[in-house]
Order: sequence, then structure tokens, then C-alpha cells
Amino acid sequence: MKTVFTAVFVLMVAVAAEAFCESTPTMPEAKRIKEIAAMLPAEPQGFGPKITDRAAWKKIAAAPQFKDAVSKAEKLMNEPLPELTEELFADFSKTGNRTRAQKVIAIRQQRYPTLVIAECIENKGRFLPAIEKAIRAICSDKTWVLPAHDWKLRNYKGTERDIDLRSSNQGFNLATVDYWLGDRLSDDVRKVMRAKIDEQVFVPFENSVKTGKLRLWWLTHTNNWNAVCLAGVTGTALTLIESPEQRAFYVAAAEKNIVNSTAGYTDDGYCTEGVGYWSYGFGHQMMLGEMIRRATGSKIDLLEDEKVRLIAQFASRMQIVPGVYPPFADCPVGATPDEGLVALVNRRYGFAKSDTGKGEVNQNIGPDIWLFSIGMFSFDDPTMKTVEPKANAPARPLRAWFPETGILICRPGGDGTFGAALKGGNNAEHHNHNDVGSYMIALAGETPLIDPGAEVYTGRTFSNRRYESDVLNSLGHPVPRIDGKLQRTGKSAAARVVASKFTDEQDTLVLDIASAYGVESLKKLHRTFTFTRGDSPGLTVVDTFEFDAPTPLETVLVTGSAWKQVSPGRLLFGEGPSAVEVHIDTAGAEFEIKPSKLTADVIGDFVPVRIAIALKQPAKKGTVTMKIRPAKGE
Repeated sequence: MKTVFTAVFVLMVAVAAEAFCESTPTMPEAKRIKEIAAMLPAEPQGFGPKITDRAAWKKIAAAPQFKDAVSKAEKLMNEPLPELTEELFADFSKTGNRTRAQKVIAIRQQRYPTLVIAECIENKGRFLPAIEKAIRAICSDKTWVLPAHDWKLRNYKGTERDIDLRSSNQGFNLATVDYWLGDRLSDDVRKVMRAKIDEQVFVPFENSVKTGKLRLWWLTHTNNWNAVCLAGVTGTALTLIESPEQRAFYVAAAEKNIVNSTAGYTDDGYCTEGVGYWSYGFGHQMMLGEMIRRATGSKIDLLEDEKVRLIAQFASRMQIVPGVYPPFADCPVGATPDEGLVALVNRRYGFAKSDTGKGEVNQNIGPDIWLFSIGMFSFDDPTMKTVEPKANAPARPLRAWFPETGILICRPGGDGTFGAALKGGNNAEHHNHNDVGSYMIALAGETPLIDPGAEVYTGRTFSNRRYESDVLNSLGHPVPRIDGKLQRTGKSAAARVVASKFTDEQDTLVLDIASAYGVESLKKLHRTFTFTRGDSPGLTVVDTFEFDAPTPLETVLVTGSAWKQVSPGRLLFGEGPSAVEVHIDTAGAEFEIKPSKLTADVIGDFVPVRIAIALKQPAKKGTVTMKIRPAKGE
């Protein structure tokens, strides 16, 4: 399986760093650096055992997930590496295409970790020449920053030295190779590797923190970059730097700046970036906390914070039914949290294992391009803090409610399989979609009515043209369109919770979503969700509207499944036990059904279809009701 950190090549932000330089990172106090230095061991330590720990590596060799590790390395050891040419690196700057260059980067990136794992398992030395050749190739790259993060080619040309998601993790990865293999590598390769890490990681980080020059925007920002890059940089330092005092500087800087990552989540623990980026961002924050706790003998524990504990529960709280999570923000339909991270979170905080599905620490974690990830997830750590789940704690409560953002996860209870995810939020969230009032339905493990999720990233995705996409703007979301206008962008375009009432039988949530629309004549737009459990489960969605003058209005259903119109007011979505029927009531107003395929290149093997329920005549006030129920069969 892929662990958290493989996602760097799949889901990644591409922003102009200059746009986020909010302030100069604060230099940690000399007194604090001295205190931390006294806590650290004399020698640097990394994640995972050294190659000389044969008992640990024999255990890994016997694991089913690693059974093909050596044979895969044998196939790769004599294959030529593709070249990362200047033309290919500049492709993103010229065309906005991320895929062509990142495909080559991924191939080059995967080579040495595959060989290192095989060498550590086999311990015969036959992979060492190929390892050194692959490391030299990576260290010959002009920059470790991805093309999408260097669109002006300043890092490629050497006029600037930034640190991004890849370069920070690349440093940690090579530091882990040095830690595992040690003097099995030639002195020359170790010098080349350390010099490149200095150039790409240590020098720009120290310049940024100590002087404010070549400032790294992510140090003071609140999205996933903060945790990911801090974890990579700090892990590199703790694994490679000899001096405890210098290592202490990196720990102190991480301690001071990781608070920005925590601030990026709402106070009720909601991750506006979605389930996939929670795995990526919080996964690295968890790793950072663990590596600092281990290095300081548990004297510093960044994970013992009440808000961090709430954030850690995000994945379990977002599960609608087993294995199904909403693809809100830039997450694909079908996104699930990382099993290794979930297991680690459950073990660390004592959450019930069944909250988030299966997965145990040291289980189901196979070879990964990020060696430090293997070191953390695939080997036992006897020092890890372990908390037993509370006795009689419900594995899956009937709901998860995030009051600060107006997000509600409705679960069926008992043996039911019908659930829903309801979204308030605002239109200035991290990885924002204009989707105030969106929702999705889960039934029998499938999602017949959806939020369409993320699109394949291009140069346009993180530019001022972002909302040209019909799955990032509100066109492709199951929300109204008013007077031909879509939702507007901005923090003031936000859902306001008008009322909420939750019982074992029924959950009701009323959202005022009028502020999401820049329509002057709009006086009222309330969306009422009523989720019913029991023998006749369902979700009723009622849009109540009022204007100063008659105004065109349509509301929307979105699906990635087969669908058909059974009668003028009845639609069928999905097939078999996962099919739902939708009964439409417009309080007597005439309407028509207008289907259209969305044109965005979504992540996943499906084409989202937008089904508009459009009033035939402009109306001054009225309601549109959609009753969604499991289909009784045709």
C-alpha cells in the first residue's frame, strides 16, 4: 500500500511562494536551544534500524508486503535512469503541464529507495554500486524543488534556494540512507550527499530562520506545507547532523513554527483541506512530533495538545460508513485516510480501532519511496506512548458535528448502510472549492450522489484562473445557481448555522447560504437538511428562497453513477443495493430536468454529471424539496 508520504507526487500544491511571505520566521531563543541540546543524544538518530540490525531486517524480509522487494531491485539495478533535462524541467513554466516532468522525477526518485530496501534485506553488498549511482544522479540535479514550485526557474538556475515539499523530504530520505547504510557507502558518495543536503536544505533553512533572507513562506503559513516541510527539514537534521547544539536549533525552530500548522485547522478539529491532505499534512505533523519526542526522551511532546488531539480524530469523524469519506476540497472521490497513520493515531491516543477501519501499526505497510516512512511505520518502537481505548466507547457514533464550520457527518446506526455528509464552510478555505451547502450520499459502500472532488492539477489550478474549473467553482457542486450566477469566492461567502437538532432517529441542520451568492435581489436562501435513520432512512434537502423580484433559480444533483428519469418528479441514481431515488417537489412551480456532463478532468475513472432542477419561470419566493431514499427496486 502507499503510505501517507507517497502522496507528494499525486496531490500537491503549486503556488507562487512570494504570495505567502507574511512575516519573517521568529528565531528561536538561545536559551531554548541550549535547553533542547541538553535533552538530545550525543549521536544523531533516524527512523528505522541500521543495516547491521539483522534481526529487525530479517523480520521485514519475512513480511508478505516485502516478499518482492529484492526481485524488484534486481530488475531496476541495471536499467538506465531517464534524464531530467532543462527542457523537461521548464515544461511546467511553458505549458502548465505537471505530469511530464514529474513522471521522470518519480522514476528517478524511486530508484535508490528500492535498491536500499533490497540491500538492507539481503545484506550482501551487491546493490551498493547501483545505490551509489542512483544517489549521484539525484545529487546532480540542479534543484530538488519541483518544477511546479519553481515556475520562474530561479531554483533551477541557482539564483534562489527555496525548500518545498519534495526537497525537504528528499533531504530526509537521503539522510535515512546515510543512517541505515553508514560506512557501507563510499566516503565520496557520503560527502556528495551531505554537500547537496547542505545546499538544498540546511543553508536555505538557516538563512530563512536566522536572517529572514530567502524567506520560506511556509514557515509562517497554515496549510499542509508547514508541517510537511518542517518534518522533512527537522528529520534531516536529527538524522544527519553530528552537533547536538545544531540539531537543537532545528528542533527549536520546528517547535516555534509548527503552531502555524495547528492554527490551520478549525478549533473543532476540522481540516478544510480534506481527508487526503489530512493524511499528508497531519501525517507529517505526527511524524515531526514523534521524532522530537523520541530524540528528547519524551521531554518535548508536541502531540500532547488538546487541539492536536481533536485534529487527530478528524479521519475517524469524517467516515460516513465503513470505507467511505466525503471528497470535500481537493480530494478525489473514493479518498480514504492512510491506514498506517490511522493505526498510529489510534495507538497513540487510545481511539477505538474500528473508528477508522482496519489497520495496525506494523501491518500492511510495504515498500515506499520514502524510507523514513518505512522507518516509522514498519518497525516497532518500544518507546512509543500507547493508550488503551476507553471501555464501552462507541466505535461509530451516530454523527460527527463540527459546529465551527457547519459540517455534519450523518451515520446510519446499527446495521444500516445509508449515510450522508453535509457541508457548510466558506469559500476561502485551504484547497477551496466554491461549495457552500454541498453534500453527498453513501449507500451500501457506494456513493450514488456525490460532491465531484478534485481535478487533475495543472498550472491553472493554483492560479487566478482556478475557478474556471467546473468542479472547483460551484457549477459542479450540488448547490443552487441563482439568476445564472455561481457562488462567489471569499471568506464572507459562508454558511451560517440557523438551527440544528440531533436525535437518535433524526438529524436536522438548517444553513443560511445566501452570502455565497452576489445577487442583489436575494433576501433569503436557507438549505435545510433532514437525515432520517431507522427502517425508512433518507435525506431530505429543502431550499427555501425569497427575492425582491422574480428571479431564475435552479438547484442541482451531481452523480458519477448511472442515472435515469423515471417520471417528471422522480430520478434514479446508481444500481442494485446502492441505488437511490430522488423525489422532487417544487410546491407547484413548473420545473425541468437539465443534465450535462462536467468538463473538468477529475481524478478518478468517471465523468461527473450535473442534473439541474430548473424552475421554468422566475420566482419571487418558494421551495425546492428533494427527498432522497434508498431505491425500492425497479
